[in-house]
Amino acid sequence: MKTRVNALADRLERGALSLSSLASSLTDEEWQIPTIHDGRKIGVMVHHVASMYPIEIDLALKAARGEPIVGVTWDVVKDINALHARKFDAVTKQEALELLEKNSIAAAEAIRALNDDELDIAVPLSLNDDAPLTCQFVLEDHAVRHAYHHLAVIRAALQNALVEF
Repeated sequence: MKTRVNALADRLERGALSLSSLASSLTDEEWQIPTIHDGRKIGVMVHHVASMYPIEIDLALKAARGEPIVGVTWDVVKDINALHARKFDAVTKQEALELLEKNSIAAAEAIRALNDDELDIAVPLSLNDDAPLTCQFVLEDHAVRHAYHHLAVIRAALQNALVEF
């Protein structure tokens, strides 16, 4: 059965499409607005979501194989995000949107290649105190949720920028 994997892939695609739609509509000035949470520019945030899909999918596939996820901590995530923000500070809208499309398509395809039984495999996840969590949880909490989460962050930054003017 592929019911659940297809639903997860569909939700990932809808999130990426929503993020892409909003990002496409931004002016060059809006692309540069810092987000409230950590100051990353909106454009950097869009590129970040795109660039994280392969990593998030790799972790989910590891869980699907029954392999514990070790070495992933919030400090590691924070360092990855900070390095990414510095490296891609001047990312263009076109670059970010192309990567978002490419990587979200690949992520959805990888999810659809799983089967529903693999979604139920639970492994220790270091990011969550080694709690035994399912592949489905890893997907939902990371790759599937990521665009929706940052879409909310971007909307808040845009709203905040309007208030400041």
